[in-house]
Amino acid sequence: MTPDPDLSRRVAAIWRIEGARIVAALARVVGDLGTAEDLAQDALVEAVEQWARDGVPRNPGAWLTAVAKRRAIDGWRREQRLGEKYRLLAADLDEVADDVWEPIDDDVLRLVFAACHPVLSREAQVALTLKVVGGLDTEAIARLFLVAVPTMQQRIVRAKKALSAARVPFAVPEPVEWPARRTAVLTVVYLIFTEGYVASSGDAVLRTELAHEALRLGRVLDRLLPREPEVLGLSALMEFQASRFAARVDGNGDAVLLADQDRRRWDHSAIARGRALLDRADALGKGRGPYQLQAAIALCHAEAASVEATDWDRIVLLYEMLGRIAANPVVELNRAVAVSMASGPEEGLAVIDGMDATPLRGSHLLPSVRGELLARLGRVEEARAQLVEAAGLTRNAREAALLRRKAEALGR
Repeated sequence: MTPDPDLSRRVAAIWRIEGARIVAALARVVGDLGTAEDLAQDALVEAVEQWARDGVPRNPGAWLTAVAKRRAIDGWRREQRLGEKYRLLAADLDEVADDVWEPIDDDVLRLVFAACHPVLSREAQVALTLKVVGGLDTEAIARLFLVAVPTMQQRIVRAKKALSAARVPFAVPEPVEWPARRTAVLTVVYLIFTEGYVASSGDAVLRTELAHEALRLGRVLDRLLPREPEVLGLSALMEFQASRFAARVDGNGDAVLLADQDRRRWDHSAIARGRALLDRADALGKGRGPYQLQAAIALCHAEAASVEATDWDRIVLLYEMLGRIAANPVVELNRAVAVSMASGPEEGLAVIDGMDATPLRGSHLLPSVRGELLARLGRVEEARAQLVEAAGLTRNAREAALLRRKAEALGR
């Protein structure tokens, strides 16, 4: 049977929305992340075949979960270990009894905490969880980490092998174990949001389903850990960034830059929520961590009436503080932009020339920023070359088109 491209796209969309919950439900039954992921993928293959014949069911997520669980039963039958496994499955299908307390009452967040096991390095925890929970492909994860795709593929494979070799039970950690996993969990949620806020590939500027899922997870974390300032800071940051969604694309779906956005279209209720969260974090009196500092930068933009009215000197200071406690090349590149707005493009270029650009090799970020600054200095040919280079490096079709239009406009 020839695959139906429309059905394939619909199945892919269903997986993006339901995938994390399906894997979470399966992992709770089989107790192993790799097995749960394999069962879910097998169910997807069966879905493409059966739905082409019978149509998509009313509740496709439940259908996929049920098929995957049946496959688990078949596997257990072959291994002749039915008794205990059936009892586990029966308990799961009956759902957790009312008198059993679950410390994390959210399937997806349980999956994030369970996958961020201390036996793995922090980078491996985050990469594996982004793959399983965020539904991101290896290429997107590699771009988020600024590493080559084969490197990321090896990292994810090694993480799965490490969990198996250590015989790590796939179980939700008790609250006393949360601090050891908290940083990785926050990183996962933020990177899921980042991929939703700026899609790294495809033909859409935003992947709002990812961003809204990250926002939801942030709110659940806030209820679980109401006195953790960085949890509050992350939620505040996401609220500020999400407030711009309606203004970030035009009627054709093309990206609209910050300077050109209609700020009347920003969601001011989201800005108010973000401000309240940041105030709560500051009231804890523990000092600002990386997410709180980024939220404070986003608040400067949210409160400004225009790009020109933005307090760029304060943003430069906040980026300097962020660079001291969480240095990375993207932070430094953003500081260069802020410096250029506060002190002029020459100063911004000086920051770029003084930074280690090696981790950004192959990324469109550096040439796109350099091209903008060169254009402001009137160095048209150099600016055009940088923008064209950036357009060739990004995997997002809309972003590439915007960069090419900028380069062409310089030519005129």
